[in-house]
Amino acid sequence: MSGKIIQPQQVLQADADGFLKRSVLDLFSLKGRTIVITGGARGIGLALAFAVAEVGGNVAIIDVLWEPHAHFQELEKFDVRVKLYKSDVTSFDLLKGTFDEIVKDFGRIDGLVTAAGICIDEPFLERKPESVARSMNINFLGTYYAAQLAVAQMKKQTRLEGSSQAGSIVFIASIAAYVASKGQTTSDYCASKGAVLSLAKALGVELAMQGVRVNSMSPGYMMTDMTLDLAKKYPHLGAIMTSEPPMRRMGDRTDLKGLVVYLLSDASAYTTSEDHLVTGGIHAGRLL
Repeated sequence: MSGKIIQPQQVLQADADGFLKRSVLDLFSLKGRTIVITGGARGIGLALAFAVAEVGGNVAIIDVLWEPHAHFQELEKFDVRVKLYKSDVTSFDLLKGTFDEIVKDFGRIDGLVTAAGICIDEPFLERKPESVARSMNINFLGTYYAAQLAVAQMKKQTRLEGSSQAGSIVFIASIAAYVASKGQTTSDYCASKGAVLSLAKALGVELAMQGVRVNSMSPGYMMTDMTLDLAKKYPHLGAIMTSEPPMRRMGDRTDLKGLVVYLLSDASAYTTSEDHLVTGGIHAGRLL
């Protein structure tokens, strides 16, 4: 490289009346689009699959599980295509084969949500190298690999009529990327989600001129089967999850559905490299 910075030429699009041409309902629609969701067989990923299907998007779910949560079957009531693919986000070659299969089945990939992740609660000095590596491989490298494969397909395909973008990517980060979780010792989880947060910002800049937007969502304490089981096993954690947020409750996965649709759709066409905190205010502070 010469070291010179070449500024791309951009022609001013002089149209101040664009807001009259598409309604809010049009902007939020995902009709005709295919969204890939890693870790979508249960938990937050499954709830986000419902959000996509409810606004007309086709859903390709990737998970290491053969048997999804029972609620997965309810996705069939929507007039969209839904398919579950068993794969491993930590194996690039295996994941590439899965993405190739998705393109063969659906024809295209318009969005990606990376919800695959694990969280191990264990003191820092007791963590084994292989356990730390597994956490980083799933939470960060799995996100990285999935994004690479999705963007490669987005660049090859024809853009949908009326859309200004080639695709949209939404990483699931966490409040743990900002602050340590009270009552828990999850050092590598915090580190991995911090990496996801930084990756979204970097890729949003790098891919902007290619028409691919990259954003992230950072949930706080969210009510899932896993967190409810955790609260039942460790009542003090249940107390923390409901008393620490200023809104004095855990988040419901419903609280994430509207945001993911916004980020995947043309409603957020001028939004990239941004993290969106959904924490009940815990990221801002605590009054008591």
